[in-house]
Amino acid sequence: MSELKTKLLTDTWVAATWDDYIQVIEAPACEKAKGYYHNGRMRIEMPPVGNDHASDHTIIIVAVGMYAAIKGIAVNGKDNCTYRKAGLNEAQPDVSYYIGDNADAVPYGTSIIDLNSYPPPTLVIEVANTSLSDDKGEKRLLYEDLDVTEYWIVDVQNVQVIAFAIENGGSRRISLSQALPGLKISLLSEALRRTRQMNQGQVSAWLLAQFQQG
Repeated sequence: MSELKTKLLTDTWVAATWDDYIQVIEAPACEKAKGYYHNGRMRIEMPPVGNDHASDHTIIIVAVGMYAAIKGIAVNGKDNCTYRKAGLNEAQPDVSYYIGDNADAVPYGTSIIDLNSYPPPTLVIEVANTSLSDDKGEKRLLYEDLDVTEYWIVDVQNVQVIAFAIENGGSRRISLSQALPGLKISLLSEALRRTRQMNQGQVSAWLLAQFQQG
C-alpha cells in the first residue's frame, strides 16, 4: 500500500486489495474522483473537465429522460452514483438508470448503493472521451459481473453510441434497446452528430419529433 500512497496512478488498473481501494477512494485527494474495483484491481479516474465529454453527457441524459416520458416508461436516473458489492466490485458509472419494475427500488436517503441489498441498475452508461478501450474492455466485464441489463458507451471522439445487452454473464452488441423498448441506438448516435452542428435545444426538438413518430 505504501507505493499507492506515495504515487497514485490514475486512469489505469492497479493491483490492490479491497481495503487498499477503500482507503484510496475515501482519501481527501480522491473526493471528486471516480472509483472502480474488479478482479483484485482498482481504477481511479479524475473527473473530466472538457467540453466534449460534458456536452455528450448532458444530451444522453436528455434523450433518455425524454424517451421515457413520451413512452410512459418508469425510470429513475443516477448521475455518478456508486454501486458496491463490498470486497468484490465497485463502479461509479457516468450515468445509470433503474427502469420499469425496479424504477423505485432504491429509496431516497441511500448513499452508496449496496448491491447486496438492492438490485443492480437496469442501464449503465459510460461517456468515453479518452477511456474508450477500457470502457469496451474491463468495465464491460465489470458490468457483466454486476448483472446490469444493458450497457451503453458514448464514444465522444467517433460520435456514436455503442450498446450491449448483458445476460448470462456475457454481453452482445444491440441496435435496439431492450431496457427502453423500441429505442433505436442509431437515433442516439444521430443526436450526437447533430450536436456538432446545432445547439442542444435544437437537437432535443429533433429527438422529440423522432420519438413521437416511433
